[in-house]
Parts: sequence; structure tokens; C-alpha cells
Amino acid sequence: MASDSNMDREMILADFQACTGIDNIAEAITLLELNNWDLVAAINGVIPQENGILQSNFSSEASQTSPFGPHSQSEATAPTPSAPPSSASASASASASASASASASSSSSPPSSSSPAFCPVQPSRHILERQSRMLNFHVEYRQRSIEVVLEDASTVGDIKTILETELQVPVSKMQLKGWKSGDVSDSTVLRSLHLPKNNSLYVLTPDIAPSASTSQSSAQQGLSNQNYLLVISHREAQRDYSLNFPASKTIQEVKRNISDLTNIPVRHQQWDGWPASASDDSMTLASSGISYPCHHLTVCRRSSPALTVDQTDECTDVHMVSDSEGDDFEDAPEFGVDESEIFGMGSSSCRKSPMMPENSENEGDALLHFTAEFSRRYGDCHPVFYIGSLEAASQEAFYGKARDRKLLAIYLHNDESVLSNVFCSQMMCADSIVSYLSQNFITWAWDVTKEANKARLLTMCTRHFGSVVAQTIRTYKTDQFPLLLIVMGKRTSNEVLNVIQGNTTVDELMMRLMGAMEIFTAQQQEDIKDEDEREAREMVKREQDEAYRLSLEADRKKREAQEREEAEQVRQERIRKEQEEEREAIRLSLEQALPPEPKEEGGEPISKLRIRTPSGEFLERRFLGSCKLQVLFDFVASKGYPSDEFKLLTTFPRRNITQLDPAWSLVEAKLFPQETLFLEAKE
Repeated sequence: MASDSNMDREMILADFQACTGIDNIAEAITLLELNNWDLVAAINGVIPQENGILQSNFSSEASQTSPFGPHSQSEATAPTPSAPPSSASASASASASASASASASSSSSPPSSSSPAFCPVQPSRHILERQSRMLNFHVEYRQRSIEVVLEDASTVGDIKTILETELQVPVSKMQLKGWKSGDVSDSTVLRSLHLPKNNSLYVLTPDIAPSASTSQSSAQQGLSNQNYLLVISHREAQRDYSLNFPASKTIQEVKRNISDLTNIPVRHQQWDGWPASASDDSMTLASSGISYPCHHLTVCRRSSPALTVDQTDECTDVHMVSDSEGDDFEDAPEFGVDESEIFGMGSSSCRKSPMMPENSENEGDALLHFTAEFSRRYGDCHPVFYIGSLEAASQEAFYGKARDRKLLAIYLHNDESVLSNVFCSQMMCADSIVSYLSQNFITWAWDVTKEANKARLLTMCTRHFGSVVAQTIRTYKTDQFPLLLIVMGKRTSNEVLNVIQGNTTVDELMMRLMGAMEIFTAQQQEDIKDEDEREAREMVKREQDEAYRLSLEADRKKREAQEREEAEQVRQERIRKEQEEEREAIRLSLEQALPPEPKEEGGEPISKLRIRTPSGEFLERRFLGSCKLQVLFDFVASKGYPSDEFKLLTTFPRRNITQLDPAWSLVEAKLFPQETLFLEAKE
């Protein structure tokens, strides 16, 4: 079914999503690519075998019709791993046993009558032969690397069993890390993890101390989580590349990346700067002996005027090894040598470096690669491509001040279209187009040559612009690319104003850009007017709020001052009242302590005193001549005139009685038999 050349991949994708319920387009495309767009094989890879969706109905038929028996099918189709002899033999035996058990179980299980008919298809023998996938695992443990090949019907525990034989490490003390879905159990079936064909894992043994032989590698493993900065100088282009690589990258992988950047095949690269210890391209950067954190290298094309037979054989071997390691040489000739090189027609490779690496984790790094490759192909006169995610480009274009907003131009490149080179060299690099795009647009680019990158673009467009835009891009055929999408930000949602295809001219492209700019300018003027009115209203509101705040502040200060004044008055009144009460208490106590007024007809000498108060009233009283002056002072104080505030004076001669000794008698003070005194307040 998947081999039918007339079937559209979009229909296969739609059927696959309908059968499996996978809504993520990128994930669905990746799973289909892993199975070479074989719909039944992809569905069986997603749905476990024991569910009996498709494979259980035909397992017995497959085992009966296979000319090699139930065990030979997986053995015949199992790929040969590139591993040491010991690990290869263990992997092959494990693959054979796992294949035998899987085939036996499938042949003995009866067809499930209750299984739902997911897709109305009848798989051919070609489909049945591909239902069992073989998975390659590259497992690293300390300084060792083990290659394990198993069927996807095996479990994680089967891998550990093989590793136990190879590493002499008990399964109970072994932790297998590197699964993309997180930690898994030993009983987890590999098919349920939806793994790619080639996988990398590593073994941890926290309960087992490293041996003495591994003490030297511990320092290198400490750098395994670090990144190396490789400054690589390309001699012919006179250009430097500053590239970050994790310590786990191999020298071979670095050379492949440089091949993509410089268009120099790995077999033609001549390097300067690698240390003597980096004798094997399979070594990681951490173990190669290069300088950390920065190392300088130089690369150029190896001069070879003509290829000999030995060189041709060498290139063939290199190509075969790279194919086994998953390198992308699908477009290379059968024997790994360019036709132009075979006939001496040139030294450059006919395989163009891709505009964008496949499955790049960081969108900014992918666009840096895109810009560098675009400049290498078509020159430095091109629009300034925004380096960042599509979301960041949208924010930059749509969500600033109304006067600063711009249109978003999304350039979609496809190397498989014959229009790409013409459109890029004549339209995108034209001075007028470059100037107009730079002044009025935020230009963002993406390469949709690879299906994985296209699926990622559709996911981003769906998230930011809606499913209609993604569906519109999906409807365009390869020969209609490249595309230039003109997107305008609106209040509620973003709108695609125009989709410009590759079959256009400079004048037509400029007219369509100007037409989109006219629509945008009209909308922008409305937005500026609304924004100015809103800012004016906000300014008036801020001024009113400020005036109201100042008024409240003045009222608050006035109220606080009034409250302080009232509080002070209350305090003074309380003090005055307390003083009066204290004074009254003293007066009453003095009044009660006074001796009784003597009678006139008594036998003792009596002094009659007449005292004038400051208010003009007179106080009259009789005292015994023998009374002390203190009694006179107490009498005056009992009437409200204490001696510390008032002085008692005689008229003539003027004397201050309060300055005399209080122990003197009235006779001694010459206040006998009568005297007129007056009170005067002290200053």
C-alpha cells in the first residue's frame, strides 16, 4: 500500500492520523518516514502487537508463506551492526532469539474477532515482511561501546540481558539511560516507545565503583556535559566558523557538519590543528585531546587532480561506512563518487549543502545556517533574515508601537523546485526588492525541502496563524515553491494578505509588495489614530488622577494638622485640669490643717490681718500673735494664692513677708496687733 506511487502522501498522512488518533502533524510525519510511508507498517509500529489491529490477523499467514520458516525472516532482514566482534555476536544471537520468540508467539495467537477494523486494507506479503522492525542501539559504558540489534517486539530487559553478558554487570545494578520518553521499566516493549532505527543509550552503575583502569577517563567524563567552541578557518573562502559542539560529538560528526557548511565532502577535507591523540574519527571531542573550552582548526579541500582506482575504492568505502552510520548521502551516486569527479570535470561536489539542517533543536541556529548558506549561494546582497523563532518575529512585527509595526514576510524555500535558484538570485537579491523589504518588512525564512522541517513549519503556522494558513501552505506543490507569505497583524488575529509564488518577475513582485503595503498603511494609520486618542485619554486621565491625588494629599495634610492641634488642645486642657485638681487638693489639705480662728475676747494676744487680693477683694482673719508665719502662708494658699506664685507685701514700709523665716511669729514679724497686707503675683 505504501509502495503505490500514485497515492498522495497527504492522503496517507490523513489516514494515519485518523487510524492512530495522533494530532501532532510533525510526529505523524516522523513515524511515517521511519516506515518509508508504509501506512500499515506505521500503524503497527504505533499500536502494540497484542492489540491485534492488523498484524495479528495475518501473522499465521506470514509464518506459513515465508520460505525460510518463522525464524529466518527477521534474521534475513536484520541489519549488520558496525560493532566489535564480541558485541556483534551477542547482538546477533539476541536478535535471533528475540525474532524467534516474537514469530512463535504471533503464529500461535488466534485472530481477534473483536478487533476493530481501523483501515479497510489487505496487506500484501511485502507489507507483512516489514511489520517486524529491527532497531540498532549504540550503548556506551565508561570507555566501552556496545552495538545491540533487537526487534521492536523485544523489551528493555532484553537489552540489559545482552549487556550483562558483554559488560559483566548484573542487571539489578544497571541503569539504562538516554530514552527520549524518560526512564522506562525492564518490561517496557520497544515498539511502544516509537523509537527510530538508530538509537544511542548509556549505562550507569552507581553501586559499582570505577576500576583503576578507568581513573584516567574520569576527567574526560567530567567534561562530557560541556561544550567545545571550535573556531574553524576555511582557507579557500577565507572565512571563519565559530561552532559549539557538545563533548559527546565525534570527530566524524564535526567533519560532516563542516561538509554541510563548506560543501567539501569529508573524504576531500584536509585538516590542520587536530592533536596527535585524535587518530580515529570515531573518537569524541572529550577524548580527542583538543583544548577546552576553545580550539582552533583549519580546513581546506585536498588537492587531487585525478582519481585513481585506489582513490575510487577508498571513496566507495567511505560512502558505505557513512551510509551505515546514518549520513544523508541519498543523492550521491552508487559508488559514493560524484560523476563530475569521475570524468575529471571538477572537484566540487554536486550535492548542494542544505539551506537548513534537519531536526535542528534551536530555530535561531537553523536560521543562522540558512543565512550563511543563502549568502554563499547567492551573495551578500539579500534581505536581512530575522534570526529567531517565528513567534519572536511576529512579536517584533506586530506588537510594538503602531508607528513601529511592520509587515511580516515569510520566505519558504524548497531546493527541489526548479524555480528556487531563479527566484533567489533574480528576485530576492534584486537591490530594489532588498531595500523595500528591509525598510517595510520583518523577513523570516524557512527551508521546507526536508519533510521534518516542513512539518515543523506547519505546526508553527497552526499555532500562530491558525489551521487555515497551514492548510494553504500544504496545498502548494513542490514546483510552485518558493513562496513569499505577506502577513499583517490585526487586533484579533493575524491575516495573510498575499501568497507570492516562485513563478513571478521583479516588477510583479514589487507591485504585490507595494499593494500589501498600501493595505497595511491604511490599517496602520487607523491604529496610529486610535493609539494617539487612547494615549490622549490616558494622559488626561493621568493628569486628573494626579490632580485628585494632590488634592487628597493636601486634604490629608490639613486634616492631620487639625488633628494634631486638637490633640494638643486636649492635652493642654488635660494638664491644666490635672494641675487645677492638684492645686485644689493642696488647698483643701491646707485649709483643713489650719488652726481654728481665735475669738476676740480670748486672753491671748490676737493679731488681726486684712489681706487684699489681686482682684481687689479682701481676706480678713484673726491669728494668735504667737502663730508662725507659715500659718499665715498656709491661709493665703488655702484661698488659692500659693506662696510659690504670689508674694505677700506690707504697705508701709514695703516689705516682702514671704522672704522672712516661716518659723517667726507674727509678733516677731511686726504683724501685731493688726496689719493690712496685699498679694502680688511673682514675675
